[in-house]
Amino acid sequence: MTAAVPRPPQAPSTPARQAPPGPALIEVLTRAAGHGSPAAFELDGRPMTLVTDPEQVRQVLACRPEVYVKHSHRARALLGDGLITATGDAWKRQRRLLQARFTVTGVRRYEAGIAAAAERIARRWSAAAGTGDLVDVGEDMRFFALDTIWRALTGDPLDEAAHRELAAVDTVVAALPTTAGAPTGDPAEVGAALGRIDATARRVIAAARARRAAHGPSDALLDLLLDASGSDAGDPDRLVRDELVTLLVAGHETTAQTLAWLFLMLHQNIHVPRTSEPGALVAETLRLYPAVWLVPRCAARDDVLGGRRVAAGSGVLVCPYLTHREPAWWPDPERFDPARFLPGGVRPAHPGAYVPFGLGPRACLGQQFALRETAALLARLLPAFTVELRDPPAAPVFGANLRPGGPLPAVVRRRT
Repeated sequence: MTAAVPRPPQAPSTPARQAPPGPALIEVLTRAAGHGSPAAFELDGRPMTLVTDPEQVRQVLACRPEVYVKHSHRARALLGDGLITATGDAWKRQRRLLQARFTVTGVRRYEAGIAAAAERIARRWSAAAGTGDLVDVGEDMRFFALDTIWRALTGDPLDEAAHRELAAVDTVVAALPTTAGAPTGDPAEVGAALGRIDATARRVIAAARARRAAHGPSDALLDLLLDASGSDAGDPDRLVRDELVTLLVAGHETTAQTLAWLFLMLHQNIHVPRTSEPGALVAETLRLYPAVWLVPRCAARDDVLGGRRVAAGSGVLVCPYLTHREPAWWPDPERFDPARFLPGGVRPAHPGAYVPFGLGPRACLGQQFALRETAALLARLLPAFTVELRDPPAAPVFGANLRPGGPLPAVVRRRT
């Protein structure tokens, strides 16, 4: 007899936040994009430039990173001085420290953990298929993505206590502003969530130090951070905390949302073969729903972009969501068509036309890790199960990331 497999522990749900008055930001950007790129407009009284043209995207993100810089990062309250928010020499040191672990070759060391995390979800779905119980696809994708990065960081599978504690990450991410500024929402709730995240980080760091003292360093990412912290003249545990939380958040939030969108796309496009090349399914999902849908920058000095002046101090917004839906570059752009990314598929060659992981020196460090884990999970689930979503959300949420507007309850069945 097969033992019952428990459902991955469910995180407490995050209360929905009311939308601010006035038109949604994506509506403002869509109207601005209708005037061409770059497009000048005002946002909350501040001059902004919207960039959607692929060549201009390349100029902002890859060719002139010293002109278009990060400024007052929206996630600093959560990530501190980790790799995503750091600038200058601090960013260069942190990038060099982690880069080798996230190359195509470097991520191979995490394959066993990724496979184990994928098998964990497969067992969960197999059990649900036998009972007819609903699963929440979005929650399962979040658990999988958090489990994989947790294994890479600590060497251990995600446990129930850590999963419960790290539900606070979703509370803070939901409260992050879309462009810049302090977190929105209830300050007490956000502050309490940040406190839980800090407590979890302290506990994990202390456990890693104790394990190192007893058994020596391991190959886990957290040990790499601890080794590097020994040369830090400031507060070494604070920087370890910031990098740990950065890797946890960046290593699971975007991947979880991408996988949730993928299952929603398959639900809405029944003609697409479920056993298509997983990489093509992921790539097309990232085209339509890039988790990082908006990339804010600040002009450090006067510049000319696309023949138009960009004033020093003004904001610049690169919008992959709109670039990826531009008909001049993507024929029939609203259609979900993974064949675009198969050999012989029709897609633009310009590097700025497809930027789900960014571009240039600040492109996403974890791209190869994300692609490896999504492909592994889909290769395990899609041939084995059918997924029937029940009452899926109708509209996306354009917040700090791009996510479905609600849970994804589903019935899963074993494929015959």
